[in-house]
Amino acid sequence: MESVRWSVLDRSLVRQGEHPSAALPSTIEFARAVERLGYHRFWVSEHHGVPGVAGSAPTVLAAAIAASTSRVRIGTGGVMLPNHRPLVVAEQFGVLESLYPGRIDMGLGRSLGFTGGIRTALGAHREDAEAFDGQLEELLGYFSGDRATVSGVHAVPAEGRQPPTFLLATGAAGAQRAAVFGLPLVIAAVRGEREMRAAVERYRAEFRPGSERGASPYVMVSVPVAVAETTDRARDRAVSEAWSMAYSRVHGEFPGLAPAQEILSRSLSTREQDLLAESMEGRIYGTVDDVGPRLTQLVAEMGADEVLVTASTFAAADQLDSISRLAGWAGLPAQPGTAVS
Repeated sequence: MESVRWSVLDRSLVRQGEHPSAALPSTIEFARAVERLGYHRFWVSEHHGVPGVAGSAPTVLAAAIAASTSRVRIGTGGVMLPNHRPLVVAEQFGVLESLYPGRIDMGLGRSLGFTGGIRTALGAHREDAEAFDGQLEELLGYFSGDRATVSGVHAVPAEGRQPPTFLLATGAAGAQRAAVFGLPLVIAAVRGEREMRAAVERYRAEFRPGSERGASPYVMVSVPVAVAETTDRARDRAVSEAWSMAYSRVHGEFPGLAPAQEILSRSLSTREQDLLAESMEGRIYGTVDDVGPRLTQLVAEMGADEVLVTASTFAAADQLDSISRLAGWAGLPAQPGTAVS
């Protein structure tokens, strides 16, 4: 496990009773703590029109985080390319890489907006996802200068300044795209670990090496983790986000994170109970002694080079405590004189 990198993804989830704007300063403070604890990367995500998620402009938020930190790599997990014009994405990351050279990661995804109304507002359509390969080729061409040769359009200041590029996936189709483009793969076990394993195997088998983008496969596994001094407390920490995920699948909206005790005291429908149980099954939670072996097994089974942890909780202090315990177990190099209180 010594060679495995450990990183954090934060979605700027809104906590019950707070305005969405309050989640963004919390994300910046969380990033500073993640840096002090010795994690390798801190990424933010892109969601549009979701009341319970404040992270709608990842490159803007990444800039604020990069300005508030000094060592940890900052990136996106990810920018959803079908929602944007490739030139604009190239320019945004060109600015980030110019301002914070050597610290920016460009994580890209293929997902469209949460609902039909959001997709219409974004001007994104199903065929945009199908045209992803062309969009990605165009985007990468702006960094290399190839696009200027073809169209005469230069992406300023991106040309010649491409940050490391990662492709997000939840299954075999996304993993195959990462293999075809020779890019590092970021994969989440949305459909279960068996499907994740099959997707990773396909990625390794079909990876096209030799380009400047990546000479060999690189696998980053994304997983929700909650660690506490007892298994019950860790479960409570995991329940808040698990419930919001389950609720969104039933009601079509993602509510703010609520306290575990409030959630567990509700009269849930059979479908809500089933979805909550399913969401909890996809999470790794418990004491360090519980979580450590499960993460070790996951890394071994996937041949993972890196683990991207999500650790959203109702209480910010619980989130910080959870990743602190995980950092201690992983032996991360905490920064001298900057211990997290």
